[in-house]
Amino acid sequence: MHTSLKLASLAATATLVLATASPALADEPVQLVKCEVSLGSIALVDSPNAGWSQWNLGSPRQLLTSLATESGCFTPHNGGTEPARFLVTAVAGSQEEVDQSVEFARGAAAEALVRSGAATSILRSVPFGGAALGMLGGLGGRRTTVAAGLTVVNPATGQPLAAGTGTVTSTTLNFRGSGGTFARGLAETSGYAGSSEGRKLTEAFVIAFNSLVAQGAALTAAPASSAAPAAATAAATVAVDTVLRTSASSSAGEVRALRAGTTLTPTGQRDGLWIEAEDSFGTRGWVSVEDLQ
Repeated sequence: MHTSLKLASLAATATLVLATASPALADEPVQLVKCEVSLGSIALVDSPNAGWSQWNLGSPRQLLTSLATESGCFTPHNGGTEPARFLVTAVAGSQEEVDQSVEFARGAAAEALVRSGAATSILRSVPFGGAALGMLGGLGGRRTTVAAGLTVVNPATGQPLAAGTGTVTSTTLNFRGSGGTFARGLAETSGYAGSSEGRKLTEAFVIAFNSLVAQGAALTAAPASSAAPAAATAAATVAVDTVLRTSASSSAGEVRALRAGTTLTPTGQRDGLWIEAEDSFGTRGWVSVEDLQ
């Protein structure tokens, strides 16, 4: 009982301190965090909630790859035999839409930070960590024009590890002249430089990315995936857009979205019309055979 109260108190205190640190940096230009050592490899998965399409923008995959590379905080997965350390999904839209999409992962991430004892050390160890983590405590207000969210899942377990959001009404990044080379280069990787919404979304993803890095303690504490075993059965192909779930039930939690044509490797486990399978990144979950070819 006392332990639960202590954790709850620490979580509330950390959220309060970090949330109040955020407004002080509100008018300062956002900067991408830098890391001396990579936290691990990441595989990027398109979310079914592709909110960027409402602004006639494409997938932010290349933008996120550039953020990982430029910061040195993550290594883009090379598609080899080793599974990715982390699975990252991006969402975009209004603040309310993004907050709803990352709510569960955000709660899991906050709990992991408190348990790891990292909540008080992040302010000292990560540039802009306080402002980034403040977003995890809740993003109030309804004047958002563009919002972005990133969630990190452990491919080995399907467990959410961290979540970060970024909200931008007026970009602080410089996209013009020699001083805007970095921001312009980021935006151009995904074709975002040509519109106001694209430039704002670029900054929103930078903020969300910084937030993930600030939760490095929770990320590195997660068990790593082992190399995928040789397939015991033939590969399966997804026939329609569907979802990989945490258990053999249509109401179970979502591990990741699956697009038609995605190749899965069955593990040999079966429960009724559901089979357990892995994707090429080593992400494991359950899918209905009715959604497979």
